[in-house]
Amino acid sequence: MQTPILSGIFSDESSDFRTKYPRNMVPVAKKTGISDGYLRPADGAVAVGTGPGIGRGGINWNGALYRVMGTKLVRIGSGGAVSILGDVGMGGPVQFDYSPDRLAIASAQHLFYWNGTTLAQVTDPDLGVVVDMLWVDGYFMTTDGNFIVVTDINDPMSVNPLKYGSSESDPDPIMALRKVRKEILALNRYTTEFFQNVGGTGFPFSRIDGALVQKGAIGTRACANFLESVAFVGSGRNEAPSVYLAQGGAAAKIGTREIDIILAEYSEADLSTIVMEARFDRGHQHLLIRLPDQTLVFDGVASAIAGDSVWFTLTSSVTGKKNYRPQNLVWAYDGWQCEDSQSATLGTMSDAVSTHFGETVGWEFGTAILYNESNGVVIHDLELVGLPGHAALGIDPTIWTSYSLDGETWSQEKAIHAGKQGQRTKRLVWRRQGHMRNYRIQQFRGTSDTRISFARLEMTVEPLNG
Repeated sequence: MQTPILSGIFSDESSDFRTKYPRNMVPVAKKTGISDGYLRPADGAVAVGTGPGIGRGGINWNGALYRVMGTKLVRIGSGGAVSILGDVGMGGPVQFDYSPDRLAIASAQHLFYWNGTTLAQVTDPDLGVVVDMLWVDGYFMTTDGNFIVVTDINDPMSVNPLKYGSSESDPDPIMALRKVRKEILALNRYTTEFFQNVGGTGFPFSRIDGALVQKGAIGTRACANFLESVAFVGSGRNEAPSVYLAQGGAAAKIGTREIDIILAEYSEADLSTIVMEARFDRGHQHLLIRLPDQTLVFDGVASAIAGDSVWFTLTSSVTGKKNYRPQNLVWAYDGWQCEDSQSATLGTMSDAVSTHFGETVGWEFGTAILYNESNGVVIHDLELVGLPGHAALGIDPTIWTSYSLDGETWSQEKAIHAGKQGQRTKRLVWRRQGHMRNYRIQQFRGTSDTRISFARLEMTVEPLNG
């Protein structure tokens, strides 16, 4: 009997069937001959240096990696050497963008420029508070939450108050600005409006009629460019939050029912601090939604292949939930560079390890419900089919499994050794696994020491008499 493992099932106290997404295991939609998909270990993070503070964002500009760490704008070399360029103030996540000749940083509600030699702050009082920022068609565009502001096209340090714009279809505040194919999206709290450059002597951008989306973002960083559009966490007025993709003047829902339930566990204040990132790598199109104690990940490619939304979660804990430490991923120097959310450590993502900055983390996944038309069965063996033998030298890691007959309470865990380095033909088998009279759910867990991809769960069963 083959059992699906790309996502599992559990139940909760409200008598509801819930989806159990893999934790720190990445679903891959690929036919292997063993199955149509498999789970591989999520990439780890390796420390490469230290900066002047906790990272707040980064960008690749003119072939170099720039970050804001603590209050400092820094340039990071390919070997991890850090050069401090100036001070941009203390605050939360920053926003970067660039024109042909300068790098812009929105930090601490101010706008700064780095031209390669000098860091300067825009001090024109007509700029106002900077909530978000981008560059488009020769302008640096910002918002204070009420208006859309553009700098002078001939002088980026100057702002003309007669060239303010607004997003007025609904009296909700502007949360963020994003750009897709030279169109500007003003993501308000409950609506999203599209603008295009029309020139003229006043505000040079005009609203695109008919492109209004009746959903908006819940926070300034709760959106990201994704799949030639903008993905965001938010809602319409008088709706619960979910995950949407703004495209074609409409909002396509990519959040599943389970994702909606997870988001409902957080307050609006917590959700407003979400940071979303996109990572396109090795055939994956990952959208990362960073919650306070876990990160939800949507895979656009796997979802298209599977014909269903494919999600998994990332955490930096051995068991349970914990803040996912690798953050602010930037493709630079032929790899994914990252920061540690808990310290001033700089890192790089690696598929050679699963640890996070040297710390062990755990993985977990479950199965769908094993059901035999209410006919009981004896379960002789469970076997996970995968790719063992890639543990660190000298380590013989352990995998644990447990089962539930109701989806809420779980049996005592049973452990087996997963195989030392080089034991690539080892079979991962649990013997004499009891029986079930109605249905059963199985789950498995291990740690980053294991480094195994899993393609299939095979069960040897025998019907109970009578």
